[in-house]
Amino acid sequence: MNGMSESTESTPDWEKRFRAPRVSLPEWAEDAPDRSLYVSNVTGTFELYAWDRETGEQRQVTARPNGTTDGTLTPDGQWIWWFSDTDGDEFGVWMRQPFAGAEIGQDQPAAPGVEPAYPAGLALGRDGTAVIGRSTDEEGTTIHVVRPAGEPYVVYRHRESAGVGDLSYDGSLLAVEHTEHGDAMHSALRVMRLDGTVVGELDDTAGGTEELGLEVLGFAPVAGDSRLLIGHQRRGRWEPAIWDPVGGELTELRLDLPGDVSAEWYPDGSGLLVVHIYQARSEIWRYELADGALTRVETPPGTVSGASARPDGTVEFHWSSAAEPPVVRNTRGAVVLEAPGERPPASVAVEDVWVDGPGGKVHALVQKPAGEGPFPTVFDIHGGPTWHDCDAFAAGPAAWVDHGFAVVRVNYRGSTGYGREWTDALKHRVGLIELEDIGAVREWAVSSGLADPERIVLAGGSWGGYLTLLGLGVQPEDWTLGLAAVPVADYVTAYHDEMEALKAMDRTLLGGTPEEVPERFEASSPLTYVDKVRAPVYISAGVNDPRCPIRQIDNYVDRLRDRSHPHEVYRYDAGHGSLVVEERIKQLRLELDFALRHLAPESGREV
Repeated sequence: MNGMSESTESTPDWEKRFRAPRVSLPEWAEDAPDRSLYVSNVTGTFELYAWDRETGEQRQVTARPNGTTDGTLTPDGQWIWWFSDTDGDEFGVWMRQPFAGAEIGQDQPAAPGVEPAYPAGLALGRDGTAVIGRSTDEEGTTIHVVRPAGEPYVVYRHRESAGVGDLSYDGSLLAVEHTEHGDAMHSALRVMRLDGTVVGELDDTAGGTEELGLEVLGFAPVAGDSRLLIGHQRRGRWEPAIWDPVGGELTELRLDLPGDVSAEWYPDGSGLLVVHIYQARSEIWRYELADGALTRVETPPGTVSGASARPDGTVEFHWSSAAEPPVVRNTRGAVVLEAPGERPPASVAVEDVWVDGPGGKVHALVQKPAGEGPFPTVFDIHGGPTWHDCDAFAAGPAAWVDHGFAVVRVNYRGSTGYGREWTDALKHRVGLIELEDIGAVREWAVSSGLADPERIVLAGGSWGGYLTLLGLGVQPEDWTLGLAAVPVADYVTAYHDEMEALKAMDRTLLGGTPEEVPERFEASSPLTYVDKVRAPVYISAGVNDPRCPIRQIDNYVDRLRDRSHPHEVYRYDAGHGSLVVEERIKQLRLELDFALRHLAPESGREV
């Protein structure tokens, strides 16, 4: 059997994985494909970098204390747009900087006259027009058109959530995703001209008994072509279709693939680059629009977290697996882009487990340290909730494995990647449904001999942090310790303090506001069960977090303090997580230290 251990190396592997330089899949300008933009942590903070493929020159674009990751290029590659908030609060404005000949700090407001807000999409036209989506508590969603000359004007406004989808190649058509029907989980689509004239509407939630979503994937990249590539759920999972809002034709593309499918156009418009997600892994294909032929683009087993078709027909993709660190390659086998420095140490592969749950088979991914179980075990619960864990490289789980823990990640009901019904099961009994599935996997982990029942940690960030605090109160006998990062802790206060887009999501999940359905908010709030918590609790929180605001966490912590329950709280000066590498290391070190101090060592073994 295996006990917990702390590395004695001066720089342990788990820290090397966090510090190792990384790069994202580079974005490239549509009409200047040698000009690219990517994100890297090479300076110790995740920032934007420009890359001129023709000259090989790479330079840092942004340098802010808490990092920058949201940016894009104008179609001609002349300008870099990036979103400027304050210390991770996600509220701000778009800035821009010339691609060539600029230095860090040589930025200017990209859209003077458009007030600060939470971002709700951005589309940049070939004539210099920008379409900017904004969200505020006071106005809901507004979409502004900014011409090279003239004052910005509002082309769309609604209280419910919406966002900019895409501009057509010639800039005459704007696609918008909206939830005017009040269902924040299932968008409808509207295509309009930039004077606000509606060209076409598509709403799969209207007139039926099923709740079906739509998403914008992009206009055809060809002049004079008004076709829009979209995603739909009409057959129980995400699949692509092509909609011509001008002519009114809709063509569903029936690909013989079992999982969720997303797609983007090849640059010449002749085919689609298809990303297929199935059972926590992904692969890429080419779909020929002329004859419907589907051809696999070879990638190793694991996760393709991004892919892009280049004008020369090659495909660039960002790939990793739980065991192998990420790399950006192309279909010629070459490494496209890498940051200077050592590659991160490898970790261990995941094993797939399927467990019977109250709503069907639950998929879990398991990583085990060397030796024989039962092991101290961390249930690392993903956020979202509309997200899923996959066979991809992650420094956090790998660190726990290095310390002798097994790691279990559960794709509970509400997760994406397992069909629409699995994702949409998360309604009204929010949190409690997910915990039923997590509890079923916990029971398997103990009965199979994987997990030591006296040393099981419930942990997660964001929605995973919420489920951690809720689980500690609803299932107090199941968990030895709780580690919650940026969690929802007091659901009612969180609703009143969070950004407007999340208010809309909560109204959809719970069927109304706290005033309209108080019993549902109470049943789903960790604060309701705080007095039943038995396990020691560790909480980390960003003081500028607009998603899981600090006041509601303080309310929960006050209740723990009132009953003298063992707990620790770490507050840091950022938002919903940190983009600073050393801060990420510090946070995980604090979690490891808390766990190693509070978990009883295996009989006869030292911690």
